[in-house]
Amino acid sequence: MFACNTPPREAGTSVLVFASFFAPILAAGFAEGKLSNMKKRAAPLLEMKNISVMRGGNLALDRFSLRIDVGEHLCILGPNGCGKSTLIRTLARENYPLVREGSSMRILGRSLWNVFELRSQLGIVSPDLLTACTSDATGLDVVVSGFFSSTRIFPNHHPEAEHRRRAETAMERLKIAHLAGRAVAEMSSGEAKRTLIARALVHEPRTLLFDEPSNALDIAGQVALRETLRELAQSGLGILLVTHHVSEIIPEIARVVLLQKGRVVADGPKPRVLTGARLSSLFGLSVKLTSADGYYHVLA
Repeated sequence: MFACNTPPREAGTSVLVFASFFAPILAAGFAEGKLSNMKKRAAPLLEMKNISVMRGGNLALDRFSLRIDVGEHLCILGPNGCGKSTLIRTLARENYPLVREGSSMRILGRSLWNVFELRSQLGIVSPDLLTACTSDATGLDVVVSGFFSSTRIFPNHHPEAEHRRRAETAMERLKIAHLAGRAVAEMSSGEAKRTLIARALVHEPRTLLFDEPSNALDIAGQVALRETLRELAQSGLGILLVTHHVSEIIPEIARVVLLQKGRVVADGPKPRVLTGARLSSLFGLSVKLTSADGYYHVLA
């Protein structure tokens, strides 16, 4: 930034020369700075390039590439054993890619993250977490525990009033404030699932990742959960759904990625990717696909 005094009148010609000479340079500088800021703002939520991840002695993700923009609604669909769980563990920084030339992984433009800071950007709701949280801990305690990356409040935890306030707000948002004092072990599967979603929401993340969200839910619970997912998507939260159930894909999800044997085999708009032929190849049996009210259903 330059600071200059107002020049005397007789120096007008020199000023014009100065301005005409430096204006393009200054304009280019401002434009470059603006472009740089735009690039920073446009950094994708997630960008994986040619990553490979081992699980035991197996290559679970093989030269896997994926880009997800902030606020995007996306589904990763694939059969059991295709690498979905490994992908989630890699996003949560529980698994790490092999160090190879040409491979990289960035979240919001950064390759290095503090795991606790990362949870404020990406909230995860998974069946494993539900199992860990099913105890005599109350709904409010489980939601507050999200601030401590645990599944309940332990003696070494010291929740602040702000933690409780944000937890109560999250529970009210999901219409489960009445579950604050109830033990999770006494909740229905649907109630426990919504409690986990509230736990993820306390960090006010940009995106929520759902791993097989309808697991263990009855029909009523599945319908209620889908409505919850739709409300969250419509509120502006990004939704990343990882599943093998086509019926879990809510209408708001516009993009589908098919995953098979650790590799992306299709990626694009939902109507183009979700076809009977593609799903038959993906799951290894002949299927027919129907759609109604924005949802897709598979008939084998």
